[in-house]
Amino acid sequence: MPRIAPIFPEITYPELTLRGMLLAAVMTIIFTASNVYLGLKVGLTFSSSIPAAVISMAILSSFSGSNILENNIVQTQASVAGAQSSIIFALPALVIVGYWQNFSFLETMLIVLAGSVLGVIFSIPLRRALVVNSQLPYPERVAAAEILRVGSKIKAHKQSNNPLAKQSTGALEIFFGGLFAAVVNLLTSGFQLLSSSYAY
Repeated sequence: MPRIAPIFPEITYPELTLRGMLLAAVMTIIFTASNVYLGLKVGLTFSSSIPAAVISMAILSSFSGSNILENNIVQTQASVAGAQSSIIFALPALVIVGYWQNFSFLETMLIVLAGSVLGVIFSIPLRRALVVNSQLPYPERVAAAEILRVGSKIKAHKQSNNPLAKQSTGALEIFFGGLFAAVVNLLTSGFQLLSSSYAY
């Protein structure tokens, strides 16, 4: 029987790798741009933890030596996109009230950097109260952890000698399905090259 998470204490697993950091950086740029556009367009943003977990499993599963720890690092770094894009709700307000007349790159970068540092500093004392001792765990983080756990189980199952394991649906199929849906949505809503509905 394959283990749920193939992590053994006597083996050192790669966790913070160059490929993981590059993948997380690319996903952070894409998710931040998407969140900024969506936030300015409709006034809300989406969380990138679960999509980042699925995409990291789909891409890193093609490399040898990938494991759940590396996937966790990638999805943690890529989930910062949701926090970074929340600045779009504060900076346009400064323009609306007349405090700013234009966006200065240096001033904007310093404001975002100060907010990021304050967020990290305040997360240290609040972690025990809001995360460790909380009766209601964060549902999104629990869901992301379950996705990584199931992906690790599927990978271990495929590496076993079970002939039915080759028929298991992996994260790569989910990734390509989501990519196809994103392209169709871009062509219909973004470029308006396709109709949003067809009838016969």
